Amino acid sequence: MAEPARPITHRRVLSIAIPIVLANATVPILGLVDTGVVGQLGLAAPIGAVGIGAVILTAIYWVFGFLRMGTTGLTGQARGAAREGEVTALLVRAMLVGFVGGCGIIALQWPLFRGAFLLSPASAEVEALARSYMAIRVWSAPAAIAMFGVTGWLIALERTRAVLLLQLWMNGLNIVLDLWFVLGLGWGVQGVAVATALSEWSGFALALWLCRDAFANPAWRDWPRVFDGARLRRMAVVNTDILLRSLLLMGVMVSFLFLASGFGDVTLAANQILLQFVEVTAFVLDGFAFAAEALVGQAVGAASVARLRRAIRVSSIWALVGVMGLSLGFGLFGGMLVDLMAKAEAVQAEARLYLPWMLLVPLAGLGAWMLDGVFIGATRTGDMRNMAALSVAGYALLVALLMPAFGNHGLWIALLLSYLLRALTLAVRYPALERQAALGAL
Repeated sequence: MAEPARPITHRRVLSIAIPIVLANATVPILGLVDTGVVGQLGLAAPIGAVGIGAVILTAIYWVFGFLRMGTTGLTGQARGAAREGEVTALLVRAMLVGFVGGCGIIALQWPLFRGAFLLSPASAEVEALARSYMAIRVWSAPAAIAMFGVTGWLIALERTRAVLLLQLWMNGLNIVLDLWFVLGLGWGVQGVAVATALSEWSGFALALWLCRDAFANPAWRDWPRVFDGARLRRMAVVNTDILLRSLLLMGVMVSFLFLASGFGDVTLAANQILLQFVEVTAFVLDGFAFAAEALVGQAVGAASVARLRRAIRVSSIWALVGVMGLSLGFGLFGGMLVDLMAKAEAVQAEARLYLPWMLLVPLAGLGAWMLDGVFIGATRTGDMRNMAALSVAGYALLVALLMPAFGNHGLWIALLLSYLLRALTLAVRYPALERQAALGAL
């Protein structure tokens, strides 16, 4: 493993962040290929089935997203404190949690899927095809969820090139198998599911190989350490806080879409298109936030406030460069992107009406994303949970005040201000984070 005391340079931050940005960029490509392949069947139902099936499984798996963030913070701190045995043990713990969670989803698939279709009903044909898709793909749930933990572990060790390699391998294999199974063998929707399941298991196998150095350390099978009660409780507290925080923030986005639907189909469609700009912003800022997670975690583990400040400063400088580039790009090419994503002239005109707010999305989100990374690295997850609750309450108040006066403009203003509010509330808690850093990891 790399020496934790090496300088925090601009090059080091970029070497962590850029592979994450590139890995994120591969995600929508797979969705486009899945849709395009089943679209060649010439029927509407298979397209809808793959879409709704993928959304349901992604939402279920997303519940375990805490595993990625929690593992990054805890592993970064263990690395900063030069506790190599604990670094290895954290990988094993994360994979075990992922496997248990995945097996739980397999065991509970019937009520989970039934509940999902009650919330989001579809035609009988689409639902039948979607169920057949999910019934196959769910068998890779242990691999998919364990990968959250492996990814977090690799980020903490600054091995983001390995994360990029995993994404390229899984998505590339998935695309090849999609073409073979669906167009070559004629397996239809089931072929897409088999392709995804096989790519996820193969990705997990590759991840084990990429982490082979950890398994050279006998600590990986030091079961008293792996199942240490105090460390398991600490992991549970961190992950629970992150889960609650994520659910709160997801509530903001769900309510945003729900409220937008009240303005009519055209405005709803326009907002859906503009949310892609928010997603692109998240893809870019994630890279720099992940760099902050890794470097801040190591600084806290080493009990070095100076390294903590340096990690925040350097990663934030490059995040600012990134958001300025995004805002400029949205300003220059936003209209063209809107026209590419929507062919209906009414939707194009409506989206362009609110497009100026997209220029502010990267700047408004900068503080929230970066401070999230800082607090995850320091495992100040209780603060993250509490400040998320405050920002959600503020968002609700802003919506109540602004929507009646400004309509959909007011809704977008409330969303952007919620980012600023989250950043402000986390900034208030930052001094306590520094005091913890001076004492080292828990």
